[in-house]
Amino acid sequence: MRLIASLRASSRSPILQVLKTSVAAIVAWLLCVLLLGQPLPIFAAIAALLVVQPSVNQSLAKGIERSVGVVFGVLLAYGAGALFGHSSWIVLGIIVVSLLLAWALRLSPGSANQIPISAMLVLAIGVQTPGYAVNRIIETVIGAVVGLAVNAAIVPPVLLTPAHDAVQSLAAKVAASLRALARSLREPQDDAQLAAILEDARALRTLKDSAADALDRAEESLMLNPRRGRHRSLLERDRDLLAILGPLVTRVIGMARALHDRYDPELVHDRVAVSIGVELDRAAHDLELLARPLRSLPPLTAPITAELPALTAPLVVASPDSQHWILVGSLLEDLRRVREEIIGAEE
Repeated sequence: MRLIASLRASSRSPILQVLKTSVAAIVAWLLCVLLLGQPLPIFAAIAALLVVQPSVNQSLAKGIERSVGVVFGVLLAYGAGALFGHSSWIVLGIIVVSLLLAWALRLSPGSANQIPISAMLVLAIGVQTPGYAVNRIIETVIGAVVGLAVNAAIVPPVLLTPAHDAVQSLAAKVAASLRALARSLREPQDDAQLAAILEDARALRTLKDSAADALDRAEESLMLNPRRGRHRSLLERDRDLLAILGPLVTRVIGMARALHDRYDPELVHDRVAVSIGVELDRAAHDLELLARPLRSLPPLTAPITAELPALTAPLVVASPDSQHWILVGSLLEDLRRVREEIIGAEE
């Protein structure tokens, strides 16, 4: 079952990507038939299939990788054939030499694999087919150019929605953790509840890393993309929001850890601790306002009132509690930094 699972992706590629790849392969094939007179230009079709990627930038990179690999492989095969002939031992030797050359030059896996393939085919087939090596280079370049052009011309992919959703999900989870912390200062918690709060807070790190990766993919999808202008502002806003959420994740984890280690049921009777809970609720509300999407804004579920300010209010402590002052002091410091992050986002 594991073997079968490894053969299947977690989700299907967009059907548009499948159609674009098919169009690129067909166009590359027909162009080589018309321009080169090749009856079976399979290498052009292969190049087109490999070059059509989830982003235009990746398509360009794949095209360069494959073209460089083909040129290196053909040149290496020509040199080896001229010096040592075309025996089977030479073919095996050129495979090893090609891999070592790619390793020495630190080439990408795409180019590193293409060099020995091209060299092997030229030595094995090129002897019986005059002009095979040159035609292989031309076919590959045509296929790569066609694949890049098709990917850029037909609805070039923009991976902005997954990135935006990831950042919004992270913001919602951070706000939920802040509310859970606030609730723990108002209502008595058992060990299981405290452990759940800490576990949820620690899970924010993974969500933050996933959101950062999604934003990187979104930014890459906009490179060389004709549609990048209309999407750039949303990407920049999500980047700014993630820059705020990163420190907030650290603060939430710290507060959850301190609460887990030093929790006392009597905290619910501590006036300062209860006030911190109120401020944490406000911070969660402020964060939700800050993270609301710019497009298609839904109406607020509740009006903003003096009890739910747009930004958290300062908290003043007249004197520390003798029993809870370590925990309260730690929570106050983290709350101060949470407030600074939110206020700084608005400035």
